[in-house]
Amino acid sequence: MSNLLQIHEPGMTPAPHEQEAGAAVGIDLGTTNSVVAIALDGAAEVLTDAAGHTLLPSVVAYGEDGGVEVGHAARAALASRPDQVISSVKRLMGRGADEVKRLAGTLPHALAPASAGGMLRLQVGARAISPVEVSAEILTALRQRAEAALQGRAVSRAVITVPAYFDDAARTATKDAARLAGLEVLRLVNEPTAAALAYGLDHGAEGLYAVYDLGGGTFDVSLLTMEKGVFQVLATGGDAALGGDDIDHAVAERFLAERALQGESAVSSGAAKQALLAARAAKEYLSDHETGDWTLEIDGRASRHSLSRAQLEELARPLVGRSLAICRAVIDEAGLTPEAIRGVVLVGGSTRMPLVRAGVAALFGRPPLSDINPDEVVAVGAARQAEALTVGSDTLLLDVTPLSLGLETMGGIVEKVIPRNTPIPVALAQEFTTYQDGQTAMAIHVLQGEREMVDQCRSLARFELRGIPPMTAGAARIRVGFCVDADGLLTVSAQETTTGTLQQVAVKPSYGLSEEEMAAILQASMLHAREDMETRLHAEAVVEARRAALAVRAALAADGDLLSPSERRTIDQALAGLDEACATGGREAVSDAAQALDAASQSFAERRMDRGIRQALAGQAVERLSGALGLAE
Repeated sequence: MSNLLQIHEPGMTPAPHEQEAGAAVGIDLGTTNSVVAIALDGAAEVLTDAAGHTLLPSVVAYGEDGGVEVGHAARAALASRPDQVISSVKRLMGRGADEVKRLAGTLPHALAPASAGGMLRLQVGARAISPVEVSAEILTALRQRAEAALQGRAVSRAVITVPAYFDDAARTATKDAARLAGLEVLRLVNEPTAAALAYGLDHGAEGLYAVYDLGGGTFDVSLLTMEKGVFQVLATGGDAALGGDDIDHAVAERFLAERALQGESAVSSGAAKQALLAARAAKEYLSDHETGDWTLEIDGRASRHSLSRAQLEELARPLVGRSLAICRAVIDEAGLTPEAIRGVVLVGGSTRMPLVRAGVAALFGRPPLSDINPDEVVAVGAARQAEALTVGSDTLLLDVTPLSLGLETMGGIVEKVIPRNTPIPVALAQEFTTYQDGQTAMAIHVLQGEREMVDQCRSLARFELRGIPPMTAGAARIRVGFCVDADGLLTVSAQETTTGTLQQVAVKPSYGLSEEEMAAILQASMLHAREDMETRLHAEAVVEARRAALAVRAALAADGDLLSPSERRTIDQALAGLDEACATGGREAVSDAAQALDAASQSFAERRMDRGIRQALAGQAVERLSGALGLAE
């Protein structure tokens, strides 16, 4: 059989898959804030929104009408409708309901019944929303920001960063969220590795460096060598349940305890979110000031709270101490001393706290490097890796597995197949055998963690290998292979060597989206795309119309004497028509009513302008006015 070669005649349009691929960006999907950047010709740039913001708050607000707000608008909605707002969702990725952080005995998010796969869902009004879907909204907003900055060029690919200590479930959930947002994940890169990549290339750094990453939801520390474009991770450690959010929780619990002393003991999930918002503001303010006061208003009742930097540091010291203990353990595990490390790169907004910087300086024997932006460096590194994967680069990333991977053996014991800090990608295998005479099947239970017993580690997957020839116990040879790709995602295979019987599974998280759920969400987004856009346009028209009506009413209160009774009635009727259109009409009705109000108030606006000019010129000498206007001879 001969192969066919497709030839394009001049002027023919290439097939869709041959057209130019969408741009590739780097995304730091953070707990508190998220950032998107792009690298072109070796120069990386953090992209901003229309207002010039580089940081997008990782907050999503859901409206009663089905609308969704992401970022600054969503964070502002926390004060007025906290029950419809979701923040810090990164901590929930790949998690079950029993793993959610509690605040003062109250969940900061209302929980809905879990899906059939056991995945956590959050109750927002009548909707049950998964953390994957919330993260997809954030990623969509970042993609749209990038497309706007690139003047409409499609953005379809991304390198997305994850905490080094994100397990397989959380990594897969992140890829699912990107898929929902219309992004192909070129690679998942550990956040400390991305930061080191950005710092090393931008500053020409070589040698051994540490990256201390205290994010909103997780803590990571990595030791890397940088030499001639090769970035190799030697060791990594961290805690997926330690971050700036925990400092916020400690402060919020203090504020809520002070309210309880005043007789305000009931705490709803909405109140918990408001307390966390005030706590985060206090933490950020006290990084630059010695003391401050904050008002916490819940259910119409306000309470005043004072906090000093010393009190904040007292609350944060145990948490910062935990991070420094992890740093010491990673240094010891790598067989190094702090003196061998040339510099410490700080990542994450919480590293701006003086307590953190002082602790890092004391541990490593030198001040941390402060000539980088800890909020942006991870996205810059991701953008550089995106460019390397799509255009080419002289740099090479050699990352490691953050946690050990293994199997359950008899007695509930974990046999590690891939130890932590093994360079990836990697493929390793071990041989196992049967336990009973005549055994024809074997259950394979895949686990992740550093403990020795099954109930102390995280379950990743279960499957069965069938078709084993009946033999005496210990005679069969079962070869179990583990393959970890560059994203840190795992595939496990089991093969009986005498017959060649093979079973293979790509490990999916216990709390991930099923293929059916993913397909349903994607289909719903396509089916309702036009409807969703129309809803958004209508909402925007209503907002603009109400703003115009508010301005006219303020003008009437100030200068209504400029109108005759009949003119006033005409404007009042136009205002009433606009109010009715906003309440019950469609987008066209709202636009028509707004235009009618503009026409009815046009003469009034001109008279107000004339009055304003006369008032401004009253009492001014003619000669002075002539000189100011350049009319003097």
